[in-house]
Amino acid sequence: MQEEFPMVQIMGQNGEIIDKSYLNQIDQTLALQFYRQLICMRAFDQKAINLQRQGRIGTYPGFEGQEAAQVGSALALDEDDWMLPTYRDHAASITFGKSYTILSAWNGRVEGNLPPEGKNILPPSVPIATQLPLAAGIAMANKYKNSSQAVIAYFGDGATSEGDFHEGLNFASVFQAPVVFFNQNNQYAISTPIWKQMNSKTIAQKSIAYEIPGIRIDGNDIFAAYFETKKALERARNGEGPSLIEAVTWRYGAHTTADDPTKYRNQKEENEKHRQNDPITRLERFMKAHGFWDETVAEQLKEEVKEEIDGAVKGLETMPPADVNDIFDYMFEKPTWPIEQQKEEYINHLRGVR
Repeated sequence: MQEEFPMVQIMGQNGEIIDKSYLNQIDQTLALQFYRQLICMRAFDQKAINLQRQGRIGTYPGFEGQEAAQVGSALALDEDDWMLPTYRDHAASITFGKSYTILSAWNGRVEGNLPPEGKNILPPSVPIATQLPLAAGIAMANKYKNSSQAVIAYFGDGATSEGDFHEGLNFASVFQAPVVFFNQNNQYAISTPIWKQMNSKTIAQKSIAYEIPGIRIDGNDIFAAYFETKKALERARNGEGPSLIEAVTWRYGAHTTADDPTKYRNQKEENEKHRQNDPITRLERFMKAHGFWDETVAEQLKEEVKEEIDGAVKGLETMPPADVNDIFDYMFEKPTWPIEQQKEEYINHLRGVR
């Protein structure tokens, strides 16, 4: 089945262009845009992990290694498209939303779940795969409204073991909904490797059951992520229905900051192997090979990125204190008696009342 779903690559591991038909679509401006966002998202991820270790935010799920899949696919969207991210898709959300509001969610702030003005981004889905039927429903609604908006839904390899994955794809297929199901196969669902999750050789082949296009891409190739997602979104807009994209990638770090990956894989050996295929290093190699690289510009971009991330952290830590009433008052339209009772008990707890 891997032969029927070969890995699509535009840029090879050493930065060479494998599919020459894309050469006239990739210029220095595009490469620099991709490079800046990749290094920005990696800096954000590393900063967030440091913040968690310092007790300045809560448990955090890192995405280092998956930047190309998220950034490339997010940049393929139109401004008014819909995005349904998971808890690990900060790079996609920030790239599409052009905002760091999501950071405050990891500090327990409800504001972190609000999309930037004018952006159709749902709150990160923490329960596995529950966003996929929602993505199909949003896409169906767009179709009924004759809207040109497309939908992208992100999910990991572990989500394909959930019923919601199949329900979402089935509904989207039956109703030919304009949605792209974007899988990031980072090869582990927490500690469970992909080969223990499924007997299928690929995730892309699961598209066959639903009679929809399925494609398997090199998730560390930002050009493949961008151009293949763009094609799938255009198919969706043109009334050709949903697509399934499997982006094969790797997460360098832990599942979350509460996880210890050394318990289930050889971190040093595996990460050294995968760093040969690092998405940022590959793009640097491409830019140097094609005369797009400028050391001075690269250093300027790194300085810009540092200032941007520091500004986001400052914005988080200068927010006014959270209102504890928000947790209870907006759970339902009208508070139920158990919610009111819980609120009273918690407020008394905070006041030290017994």
